[in-house]
Amino acid sequence: MVDVITEIVINQPVETVAAYATNPDNAPEWYVNIDSAEWRTSKPLALGSQIAFKAQFMGRSLAYVYEIPELIPNEKLVMRTADGPFLMETTYTWSVVDKSATKMTLRNRGEPTGFSKLFAPFMAMMMRRANNKDLRNIKSILEAN
Repeated sequence: MVDVITEIVINQPVETVAAYATNPDNAPEWYVNIDSAEWRTSKPLALGSQIAFKAQFMGRSLAYVYEIPELIPNEKLVMRTADGPFLMETTYTWSVVDKSATKMTLRNRGEPTGFSKLFAPFMAMMMRRANNKDLRNIKSILEAN
């Protein structure tokens, strides 16, 4: 099992942070490993929405589809792989620090299978590193506006 939790404080209101983070069209801008996001269902993001992502991770190209089983505006977004190389769940949560600052938490949980199980500890370390970069990127983008 891989379970990685990272967080950052972004100096923007929770509505601004959540609106940007929950728009899959923005994912390639702030995620270091995501190359593209393609809507499989109609916009805007809602329960049951599906988005196909293409990414690079640990030197491999990945293609997977996330489905949205939980969405609480300005509080929480849960995405789960509907297909792909290994089952993954990504959760974003936002909490108000004050009226102009938001704590964003990014959690990735997954169950590697087969040969990948051997690399789970290394995968967790690489995910943590990538997630920290991703959160620094979204902070930089949102605080520049």
